[in-house]
Amino acid sequence: MPSSSARMKLCHSPDHAVSRRAFFGAAGAGVAGLGLLNSPLFADQLVKKQKRVLMIFLNGGMSQFESWDPKPGRGTGGPFQAIPTSIPGYHISELMPKMATQLHRHTAVIRSIETGNTGHEDVTLYAGKKVVAGLKMPSIGSMLARELADPKSPVPYHVMFSNYLGASYYESAGFYGSQWDPINIQPGEVPAKPPFKIRDSLLRLAPEANRLPPGMTDAEHTNRESLRERLTQSFLQGRERDGVLLGHNAAYSRVRGLMDSARLFDIEQESPTTRDAYGPTPFGKQAIVARRLIEAGVPFVRVNRGWWDHHGQNFEFHHEMVPELDHVMSALLDDLAVRGLLEHTLVVTFSEMGRTPSINNNMGRDHFSRMSVTLSGCGIKPGVIHGETDADGNQIAKNPVNLNEFFATIFKAVGIDPQKERLAPDGRPVPLTVYGTKPVSEVLA
Repeated sequence: MPSSSARMKLCHSPDHAVSRRAFFGAAGAGVAGLGLLNSPLFADQLVKKQKRVLMIFLNGGMSQFESWDPKPGRGTGGPFQAIPTSIPGYHISELMPKMATQLHRHTAVIRSIETGNTGHEDVTLYAGKKVVAGLKMPSIGSMLARELADPKSPVPYHVMFSNYLGASYYESAGFYGSQWDPINIQPGEVPAKPPFKIRDSLLRLAPEANRLPPGMTDAEHTNRESLRERLTQSFLQGRERDGVLLGHNAAYSRVRGLMDSARLFDIEQESPTTRDAYGPTPFGKQAIVARRLIEAGVPFVRVNRGWWDHHGQNFEFHHEMVPELDHVMSALLDDLAVRGLLEHTLVVTFSEMGRTPSINNNMGRDHFSRMSVTLSGCGIKPGVIHGETDADGNQIAKNPVNLNEFFATIFKAVGIDPQKERLAPDGRPVPLTVYGTKPVSEVLA
């Protein structure tokens, strides 16, 4: 990895400097007297040292057999071979040659996750429980956004790129309040073209509301926001403890910051070399924007890539999709590392479930509660392969990990106590992970 001085010289884009000035404008009073904020190098280092998480969610249920836990030569193995990786003794699918060469640098793999889920549901994002004793729980993304956010930052706290294929599983902040819900960048809908009846999706890389409507001036928008704030403060009198009202008010108050961050969503600000490195697919383009947001200080960004639900023709689909994941993931990790961001950014990949060892009559794999996940970068010991399944991939043979333990590992990697409590509106303490949960220490640096 380049030295600190070398890393600081790699990012010359004037747009990055603009976004950083906006980011630090509100926070500068405490150190402005030292004159340090006049130095772009100082600003770079402050942003880089902020912990954050970038999640790649493989919705639909990616097959562990065609990726991180192949079983070549077995009846459950399928047609693809396994190839050696840069970690002695560990093999992955031949569909992932790029990640095979760099696993030792940044990444740990857990092959023994038990989700307890065999359906297309979002419960995996809530460690299996969306509601506990009548209380709506926050998703992993909303929890991380709240714990890692800088309250003075004008950039978004939580951004999610909905998938252009399949269900995306929306993340909810639950009792935390709507200010911790994601800015959900949804694809547009393209009507079906007769005689076909299947609609298509139009890729979007930015929220629709991050620019002023046509015909509205900046002054008009500022005046409207001032009026809304006055009405809100009047309405809040006597309702100061209403979490819903406070959450909506906090969310609305950040609209200006979102509009000021509009350039962060524009991949045309990146060089052709960088855009080419990620590739031309929608997933690659979303990953570039995700990196730009991470670089500007957004604490949690989630990119969906699906649809992996292949009950038929599983091998044909994975033959196309796994190499794309391999390419984009390796490009993303390289890009974060070169920019000096990976040591403070945790990159996580997982699904809502895995795929069955058995291959059905349609040459597909069905739903399975066990899966493999990866953790790269911040707080992770690279090159660790934790847990294993039996020879056919039916059972977890060593070191099973449940969802709460997996989430605790994520929290610990970015410096958060997994047992930290947040108070619900009724005053009850709610921990980030179930009481007594321990992280997987073997994968932590």
